[in-house]
Amino acid sequence: MALIIDHNKALSTSPLKVSAPLGAALAFMGMKGCLPMFHGSQGCTAFALVMMVRHFREAIPLQTTAMNEISTILGGMDQVEEGLLNIAKRAKPEIIGLISTALTETRGEDMAGDVKVIRARNKELSDIAVVDVSAPDFSGSLETGWGKAVTAIIKSLARPSGNHARLDRVNLLPGAHLTPGDVEALKDIIADFGLEAMVLPDLSDSLDGHVPDAYTPTTLGGTPIAGVREMGRARLTIAIGEHMRIAAKTAESITGVPSIVLDRVTGLDAVDRLMVCLSTVAGIPVPARQRRARSQLVDAMLDGHFYFGGRSVAIAAEPALLWSMGRLATDMGATIAAAVTTQPVPMLAELAAERVIVGDFEDLEDQILEAGGADLIIANSNGRQVAAHHGIALFRAGFPVFDRLGAAHLTTAGYRGTRDLITQLGNILMERPGHAHEPSEHAHGHQSAAAG
Repeated sequence: MALIIDHNKALSTSPLKVSAPLGAALAFMGMKGCLPMFHGSQGCTAFALVMMVRHFREAIPLQTTAMNEISTILGGMDQVEEGLLNIAKRAKPEIIGLISTALTETRGEDMAGDVKVIRARNKELSDIAVVDVSAPDFSGSLETGWGKAVTAIIKSLARPSGNHARLDRVNLLPGAHLTPGDVEALKDIIADFGLEAMVLPDLSDSLDGHVPDAYTPTTLGGTPIAGVREMGRARLTIAIGEHMRIAAKTAESITGVPSIVLDRVTGLDAVDRLMVCLSTVAGIPVPARQRRARSQLVDAMLDGHFYFGGRSVAIAAEPALLWSMGRLATDMGATIAAAVTTQPVPMLAELAAERVIVGDFEDLEDQILEAGGADLIIANSNGRQVAAHHGIALFRAGFPVFDRLGAAHLTTAGYRGTRDLITQLGNILMERPGHAHEPSEHAHGHQSAAAG
């Protein structure tokens, strides 16, 4: 059991946390024909835009109400109205995600009420879905904003099935810690069971790095509005990550479709639970392709445990990613020398670590020094300074990853994703001096015999 400690710092010199509005905007990136808009200053939007462009290396559609000194004092309803009308006229989106920021939340803007008034007096907005999300910077982190946005989309668009028959379909609510590559892998797994996946949000269709045939001012793909409205025709809703629990329960209450929350989809036992779930829904045994993939994962675990055993790992990540990576590392025989996250999630108390610090990279460095070092750091690109300063290998995961290519395609979900992750981490540990699988005397004997 880990002790969760929140330092509640007044100043963070090396921040780990990514803001909730950015998480909400990222979720809207997985909606088809969407154009998110921050209700705040231009600086807030510019910062989020730059981070997403550097991570995905794609054009990111993101707008702002551009609040100024006067509107901050008198109210920003006029800016919201002007922004919505401009977007509707120029971009012609199917859906607009209106996201609050700390600036407007501190003032106490009634964004939901403002949107109702604006839509009532502007008929040109009648064919466009406008989903407002309260996601101030001072409350929560990337995961929080993502979960709030998905919940708001469901509340706004989802409908009960009514008299329509159930389809061979499952609703998939992926967490913010899953990459477009992970989502694509999960869709393939679901398809192996003869089921269709309605993914909300679907970054694998919008930010997977494809080249469009023509320019579009909105998102390049993603979940269509019609798909969200038909969530009630699915047989089950599967949410991944504890921060998606509220979204899953909201979907269940609106649509009547039963839901299940999986804490992770990385690791042998975690993927086994997913397979049992899908097998039960589909009414068929686990397909041979997935059984073969499971066998490959078991073999990779047997091969890799020599290099993980007795090694120490330091992890700095959002709660869901910390839980997923931490559980895999300990399952493989490693110990967690340092664990830092952004939110005090109760589930993290079950992590096999001495403590989990809610803090920043400065806290990560302090824990590493207290533990006498670490063999590997798992963190986003902002962990590179700590890794370089102490000569520790860094495996980049999470958001943002801006100094490596292919961040969107990193896949850790499912049997194959877990197998590949073990291989990548194991190879890093093999290269580090002092790993647990040094060349044996038996190997030296062969070398001597060959020399003779």
